[in-house]
Amino acid sequence: MKYKSISKLSDKDFKRRTGVERKTFNKMFELVNESEQKRKKVIGRPQKLSYEDQVLMTLEYLREYRTYFHVALDYGISESNCYKIIKKVEDILIKSKEFKLPKRLKSYSDDEIEVVLIDVTESPIERPKKSKEGITQVRKRNIQ
Repeated sequence: MKYKSISKLSDKDFKRRTGVERKTFNKMFELVNESEQKRKKVIGRPQKLSYEDQVLMTLEYLREYRTYFHVALDYGISESNCYKIIKKVEDILIKSKEFKLPKRLKSYSDDEIEVVLIDVTESPIERPKKSKEGITQVRKRNIQ
């Protein structure tokens, strides 16, 4: 879908749009296509996005720092499916060790840290005392 419109761009505009050169994009596509052809042995529902669109979607996500929700809306898929596709393409490209992609944040682990203390002492909240003096009574009038 989207790749067809972007493939018509000049090499300069293609790089501006995707962040990589056309030959690099084609190499990424070949890796993803080859990996998926090896993995795909069970016949299932046909994919909504081509492998070119999947690579393009991953590059857009990494380049523009958009949320999965926004990227998914552009491609007409669900947010969870968008996450799965991007994660899959990233893993394929990282395993090939031919490309450097931004690393995902990992949980912090340090072998030297044994204990972490957090101070959670309670402190009272200052609230005004309730008393009858502070309340204005409504005066009753002779209502007929």
